[in-house]
Amino acid sequence: MKKRYSFNILLLFILVGLSSCISQKDIRYLQPSESLTINEEGLVPYNVPEYRITKGDILTLNVVTTPKGDAAQFYSSLNASSTGTGNVVGSGQSGGAGGRGGNPTFYFNGLKVDSNGDVNVFGIGYVKAEGRTLEDMTKEIQERVNENFLQGKAEARLNLDGIRYYILGDMESVEMTGEKTAYVTQLNIMQALAINGGLNRTVDRKSITIHRKYPEGIKTAKLDLTREDAMNSPYYWLQNGDIIYLNTNGKSINGFGKEPVQTLTTGVSLITTVMSIYLIITRL
Repeated sequence: MKKRYSFNILLLFILVGLSSCISQKDIRYLQPSESLTINEEGLVPYNVPEYRITKGDILTLNVVTTPKGDAAQFYSSLNASSTGTGNVVGSGQSGGAGGRGGNPTFYFNGLKVDSNGDVNVFGIGYVKAEGRTLEDMTKEIQERVNENFLQGKAEARLNLDGIRYYILGDMESVEMTGEKTAYVTQLNIMQALAINGGLNRTVDRKSITIHRKYPEGIKTAKLDLTREDAMNSPYYWLQNGDIIYLNTNGKSINGFGKEPVQTLTTGVSLITTVMSIYLIITRL
């Protein structure tokens, strides 16, 4: 009876140890899911939400003219730089961010969306920005530029400083946290993670949290990157200002699943401890 009781305790320890190990299903990305939405051609539709400007955003405006265009003189020679084929008159030229909380050049020279949700464009005046898309704002600025110059002689180009996003992990071993900037027009979370070296075994891929800002406030969403239907979520595509929280897998906190060698070492230690307890119990 005593040996049977001891065996049950040993079996319980082994089961607990096995349940604490991270399985292949816990770490594989985008595994087949019946919930995945595809179109008639068998393709996953793009579900890319259009970014709407919020208070505190910083924009860059370039007005491109001919080499001797009046716009270059109007926006002042200090901002005009020759490009060979024309002049680019800038309000906020972009430089390297350096990962230290934004781009200093962009910050000091860019168009800041004020507390009223407007930007003040030199020579044009105040333009409503909050809640609008870059394309919508560009059209209005272009119309107002055309009022000052001959139509077709100047082109307005309005942009953000790329897609700026933030990655924050709750374990020091993530080694990919910080501020990131991607100079692309579209970026999904898988691309962002690939750019930064991918996730290690400590991260719970089934519980990725994203905070996204809107003109009305901030929304929180969860993504399960082990399921391919994550591609149907609008949060699969990153927007400027997104914060990605990498939650730690509970099995990693228990000492398992970080790296194969660490898992083996922890497993051997657990088995040794269990065997020692078993021997002590059986000798009682």
